[in-house]
Amino acid sequence: MKLLIGLFFLLPVLQANAQKSHWETIFKEKFSGALDANIWAVEKMPDVTERIEIREGKLVLDTKGGATVWLKQKLPANIRISYKRKLVMGDGINDRVSDLNQFFHAQDPPGGLTFYRKSRFEEYDSLNLYYVGMGGNYNTSTRFRKYNQGDKKILVDFADAPHLLEANKTYHIVIEVFNGLVSYSVDGVRFFEWKDPQPYPGGYFAFRATKSRQEIDDLQIETWKD
Repeated sequence: MKLLIGLFFLLPVLQANAQKSHWETIFKEKFSGALDANIWAVEKMPDVTERIEIREGKLVLDTKGGATVWLKQKLPANIRISYKRKLVMGDGINDRVSDLNQFFHAQDPPGGLTFYRKSRFEEYDSLNLYYVGMGGNYNTSTRFRKYNQGDKKILVDFADAPHLLEANKTYHIVIEVFNGLVSYSVDGVRFFEWKDPQPYPGGYFAFRATKSRQEIDDLQIETWKD
């Protein structure tokens, strides 16, 4: 009986402590105004057909070559990143269903992370980061890599249709890193999760694309609060 009474009085304390631990939003972007250079850094190949801009409330990556759009805010280790993204196929000169890509937990090299590249893919080899390339190689593969001092080890590799891209479909992407467990979900389906024995302590996030026209919206970033 005393044990039950003790648990009765302890329950509100346990509930209060549980409520203190939660995901807390630290950044949101609806892309409702011009792309703010104080928040975003754009790296792209110089070409007259390329446009990285906000159109009708969406971030549009209309690229002939590579393009990377960095969020300039450094993010903590335990993080959840969610957003919507679509590969547009119509009559655009760059339209191609390929490369719904992203960098996250990118680490500062000596001298700090600078945004000066022309977005050639090999220019990022020197960074330490996680990379998901969904529908890469002309929509034949979806891969997860950990970049580490020049090593770009493939940790997950899919080539089946359910893990590849469809034209003009809006995807809801969720990336989560929690105590070294990295996961990637698409439309509520967990594509993979992988436990990093030596996880990165946070870093920078970027949208990455190659020859395609993509629309991005409703970005939300949360961190875990104890």
